[in-house]
Amino acid sequence: MLQGINLACVRGDRELFKDINFSLEAGSLLQVRGPNGSGKTSLLRMLCGLSNPAAGEILWRGTSIQSLNGDYFAAVTYIGHLSGTKDDLTVIENLRISSALAGSEISISQASDALKHMGLRGREALPVKVLSQGQRRRVALARLLVCSTTLWILDEPLVALDVMAVKLIQKLLEQHLQRGGVIVMTTHQEIEVTATSITQLHLA
Repeated sequence: MLQGINLACVRGDRELFKDINFSLEAGSLLQVRGPNGSGKTSLLRMLCGLSNPAAGEILWRGTSIQSLNGDYFAAVTYIGHLSGTKDDLTVIENLRISSALAGSEISISQASDALKHMGLRGREALPVKVLSQGQRRRVALARLLVCSTTLWILDEPLVALDVMAVKLIQKLLEQHLQRGGVIVMTTHQEIEVTATSITQLHLA
């Protein structure tokens, strides 16, 4: 479903990586690892279509993502390293607006159910600025409960989460893989999920 062919990334006069290759089928998880500055986030941004590789090609279902445009973006949910929440909006407003911007309109009821599932019951009407970093992360990750995309691209999704929240997210990841979804993620933490295929890509 998703292929990276001889991918390279250059920042300024520095080559972060080159000759990166992978091929992911339905139900596959690619875990990208490496030290800070090795290009993990840069690779994820390429896979999202937010930047172009210095060399190589990214294919979705056998076609270059550069020629697919909106059809590819409609299949992707990207959650970055930062929560991307707006401090002055409420918890439920953040989830509904971020979902709408990603092309998925959700009702107040759907948003409320997702937030409760993420352990945010009773906080739906609070401004995000009063939440802890872990709670903000839960707000961002609640999008995974209301999206219908096939490819999830997640940059450090487990950062700032407590043990119970990590288990909850791992369960969501596993359910997505069992439904035939594909996940590419960076994380410094060990994850416990069952998948058709789990591949680790190490960037030096």
